[in-house]
Amino acid sequence: MVQFVHPSRDDITLEGVLAALSDPMRLRIVKSMVGQHGCMSCTEATPCPDMAKSTLSNHFRILREAGLIHTEKKGVEHRNIIRQDDIETRFPGLLKTILGFCDEPRQGKD
Repeated sequence: MVQFVHPSRDDITLEGVLAALSDPMRLRIVKSMVGQHGCMSCTEATPCPDMAKSTLSNHFRILREAGLIHTEKKGVEHRNIIRQDDIETRFPGLLKTILGFCDEPRQGKD
């Protein structure tokens, strides 16, 4: 059986969270999962359904190892949930702030 590695709340680092969210696709995945109730499978959570499963699995592994998501195997599915409480406890307001900025249009250089 697959054993997933999840850092404890105290082992979640700012550097790890920021590195995981620096990729636009991972940021989109987290944004699509925030506000969802219950767990989501990898295919439900992805904003890009045509992505190769191996690429998608890698994105979820990085998010999991950074402490942003918790993954459980349920039958043949991997079910994921955002660890909002843990992230909020470690870094108050961080996730909300980052996700708030990801919708803003980029300003061109003058």
